[in-house]
Amino acid sequence: MQADHKTAELAKKKLLELFDDVLSHDGFGEIRVETKILKRQQKEVILHCGKQYRFVVDV
Repeated sequence: MQADHKTAELAKKKLLELFDDVLSHDGFGEIRVETKILKRQQKEVILHCGKQYRFVVDV
């Protein structure tokens, strides 16, 4: 369960990093967060900000 908590923390850390990048950017920026329900009590979290960052998190 420790590894599962670690994945959620990585997703949060990446979201904050992207937020800082958008704030420091000279022009327009957009961040979108998408979640999908998976099997086995999991969710896929997708962060969109130019690129996509995907995380599978146990809930």
